[in-house]
Amino acid sequence: MTNTFLSDITSKNASLKRDILRLCIQRQNYSIADLSRNIGTSIPTTTKLIGELISDGFLQDEGKVGTSGGRRPSVFGLNPDAGYFVGVDVARHHFHIAICNFKGELVGFIQDIEFVLKADEDSFRNMCHMVKEKITESGIPWIKVLGVGVSLTGRVNPEKGYSLSFFVGADLPLKKLFQNEFNVPVNIENDSRAMAYGEYMTLGEKADKDMIFINLSWGLGMGMIMNGHLYYGKSGYSGEIGHFPLLDNDIICRCGKVGCLETGASGSALHRMILEKLESGRKSSLSKVFESKGDIELEEILQAIREEDVLAIEGIGKIGRTLGRGIAGIINIFNPGLVVIGGRLIVGKDYLLLPIRTEVNKLSLNRVSADTTIRLSSLDRRAASVGDCLLSRSKVLGLM
Repeated sequence: MTNTFLSDITSKNASLKRDILRLCIQRQNYSIADLSRNIGTSIPTTTKLIGELISDGFLQDEGKVGTSGGRRPSVFGLNPDAGYFVGVDVARHHFHIAICNFKGELVGFIQDIEFVLKADEDSFRNMCHMVKEKITESGIPWIKVLGVGVSLTGRVNPEKGYSLSFFVGADLPLKKLFQNEFNVPVNIENDSRAMAYGEYMTLGEKADKDMIFINLSWGLGMGMIMNGHLYYGKSGYSGEIGHFPLLDNDIICRCGKVGCLETGASGSALHRMILEKLESGRKSSLSKVFESKGDIELEEILQAIREEDVLAIEGIGKIGRTLGRGIAGIINIFNPGLVVIGGRLIVGKDYLLLPIRTEVNKLSLNRVSADTTIRLSSLDRRAASVGDCLLSRSKVLGLM
């Protein structure tokens, strides 16, 4: 594939080619006539642009389609073999890798690669080497990778390339470090926004242009799709729903303030609640683990939920009720068509979702929430890394 037009931001033809790719991403394939009508150019001009995109490896002829009469037209769509995009979802003790082809289809997912991340250059370089090794081991030559997206927890500014949670130096933004190691265009993003984009793009024509994604993991984050685009805010740090001062519980949040929603609706809040109950003598399938080591891991609580432990189910229900209050406020403010709940705690399924819906029905304005659907993520743990792939594709193709 040649990248002749990707860096050209002034040429009209380059802009029209990006419009064609954008349309094919949104609706799989188009005839020349449909593309001509949608991009506002003549049939001969559109034919010429499509021919160049095919020569460059971006598009392919997908054959004829049936019509109600007359000659059947050829349709054109993205060439899945044009190259690959890699998404890396980074946590402190592991990372996930997703691999998507040029059409945005998931062709590989490598989960829970153990790695203890430190906020220094060598640690990130080692992780990059591991990513390249995993991709090569999966059967994809690194030379076929067109771009990489990396998501991290906490405050991330994609434009400046910095992460405030993993700050390696003022003179070396993380984005630049990654690009030096991967030798391809790199996009960095907050994990909640990556999840929101992955879910939105995967839904395709079923997506709602105004969507809220709630990332319910150890912390609590939010990604927002507004009018079909990720919303960043003035400084690039939008979505801090976890630090909305909603609760009157006098619990100090990890941000240093008191009463943040995250202190009552997150994995860390669930861990604290269950630990307090076990310390008070409450019996549970977790009791033996707690008595043996004096603590429990969040994953052990989540497994107890899967096994329908009563204490764990009570805990996830309380998380749902508290989160539902916050979501009711978000719905009243933004009036989204869709709210998606993702993150590690969605293993609670209906034990989590039903209390959320109950609180939203009770506390949101009926006229505002009547057209809002609330559901769990369909991508589950793949959401962020898939979102990273698709964000990388959009950035490389100049579509956002």
